[in-house]
Amino acid sequence: MGEFELIEAIKAGVGRLPEGVVGIGDDCAAIPQKDGLETLVTSDMLIEGVHFIIEDVSPYRLGWKSAAVNLSDIAAMGGWPRGSLLSLALPKSLDSKWVEDFISGYSEISQRFGCPLLGGDTTSSLNSLCINVTLVGECKAGTSKKRSSAKVGDLICVTGCLGDSAAGLKLILERTSEGRAQVVGLPDEESLIQRHYLPLPRLEEGMQLIASDAVHAMMDISDGIGSDLRHILKASAVGAEIDCASLPLSEELRRVCAKRGWDSIELAISGGEDYELLFTLDPAAEKEVDVPHYVIGRITEAAGGLKWLGSEKDFRGFTHF
Repeated sequence: MGEFELIEAIKAGVGRLPEGVVGIGDDCAAIPQKDGLETLVTSDMLIEGVHFIIEDVSPYRLGWKSAAVNLSDIAAMGGWPRGSLLSLALPKSLDSKWVEDFISGYSEISQRFGCPLLGGDTTSSLNSLCINVTLVGECKAGTSKKRSSAKVGDLICVTGCLGDSAAGLKLILERTSEGRAQVVGLPDEESLIQRHYLPLPRLEEGMQLIASDAVHAMMDISDGIGSDLRHILKASAVGAEIDCASLPLSEELRRVCAKRGWDSIELAISGGEDYELLFTLDPAAEKEVDVPHYVIGRITEAAGGLKWLGSEKDFRGFTHF
């Protein structure tokens, strides 16, 4: 069973949701409130050996990223964070100093967006570190952006460069396999590694984008557009064309890929964890959207499927199963 199939199986087993509630299938659950707001709720888990290599990442950076990936889910719905819950399953190998540094990173990015840590849970783990974050946010009722709202003819846009985080992960895996964990590399390499460990959620951009009726579907890029765009296409019952030559690539990524012989386009499409916003936009109103963005394709009829213009590959993003 793949990830999509697993999610559908879970969704089928939970029954009908109350009217107005958005549940499984978007970046956050959305619950209408009596004062004209929607409460947004998201939860994410990070597992040692699956989402991070504990020998390489500093506790500060891991704390930052644990909060940032959840903040990005709130950004994807156009909301603003209000508080978080943090649960940790800690192996005995981690001491109190490690926990203090982890909380320092978690708190810095959280405080930057006014999102206090409200509580959570702690327990011991026999082996691996497990981190679970639940984050609560809000937006004005009826304004949150869903994956199901893309329209034929829409432009497909992203808020920033793609592939940096994936390249950073490749560098991390390379140096850890060679026993060089946390060794400082060349400036371009360290820039890509920092993009992987210290992502910056696009909360301000998300808030600006929900103010425009011309912005239709939206989500954050966690598994690469090769996977994430497919979520939008399925939810909206549409197809898409992506112009591979239009994908925004950083100069650092271009230089590192040229030096190492890596495929920058594949990293940009399939790598994931960029945590930029992916959204669809009415082309007639593009000039009205002030948020910096890059147009990478367009939405087509469902029968068109997903085409990668300029490449013969059928790119896929990260899959969990």
